[in-house]
Amino acid sequence: MSDNEVNFEQRVQNAQDSVESFVRRRITGGDWARIIRMARKPSAEEFKRTSIVCGIGLFVLGAVGFATLLLMDNALPHVFQNWLNIPLP
Repeated sequence: MSDNEVNFEQRVQNAQDSVESFVRRRITGGDWARIIRMARKPSAEEFKRTSIVCGIGLFVLGAVGFATLLLMDNALPHVFQNWLNIPLP
């Protein structure tokens, strides 16, 4: 290896070390320290249940959006046309 490669690797390592030490100082002494210490990996059952609930929420949100789209495209233009006497394109 040349001196440039070693120099580059050392600079990258120093930058990574400084970022890690900054993050460690912020986590251990900051407001998020308790949350990070309490965090744990969820069990398989917890993960499955959370995924199902999130999937149901996404489905409901998509259904509401689709219903809004149908309403805006089909019903509301006629309401505004009759109410404001504006011709539809």
